[in-house]
Amino acid sequence: MLKNIPDIISPELMYALMNMGHGDEICFGDANFPADSMGQRVIRADGHKITELLDAVLQLLPLDSFVQKPCVLMDAPVGNEPAVWGKYDKIIRENDFAGAFKHGFEKVERFDFYDRAKECYAIVATGEYEGYSNIILKKGVIFK
Repeated sequence: MLKNIPDIISPELMYALMNMGHGDEICFGDANFPADSMGQRVIRADGHKITELLDAVLQLLPLDSFVQKPCVLMDAPVGNEPAVWGKYDKIIRENDFAGAFKHGFEKVERFDFYDRAKECYAIVATGEYEGYSNIILKKGVIFK
């Protein structure tokens, strides 16, 4: 065990976060997301909600401040915006220590999101059941 690492961060997830470089992306897929057919690296987080994982991961992972929108959502059909998006917004703003999230989310059509997820460094397969809750984060840098 290590100190100050949220319990929800598995060794596999920590390994991925540590090995990602600036500009690499990580996808958090809901329970219906086809993670195994998309990703080179699939990290299982069964039973965990994406909100819980985001809150923990964003304590460690800087968002990319060199792009306008470092957080990408799978866009939902018009009029069906998931309630979880508001929760994501709150969690990201609370943990965005570099101010990278000032322009909000990029929203991407479902099949374009799948194409982007295939290029992610890793996909975290979660137990999230709310539809259109998939999200991609782009890793930034830490300045000292």
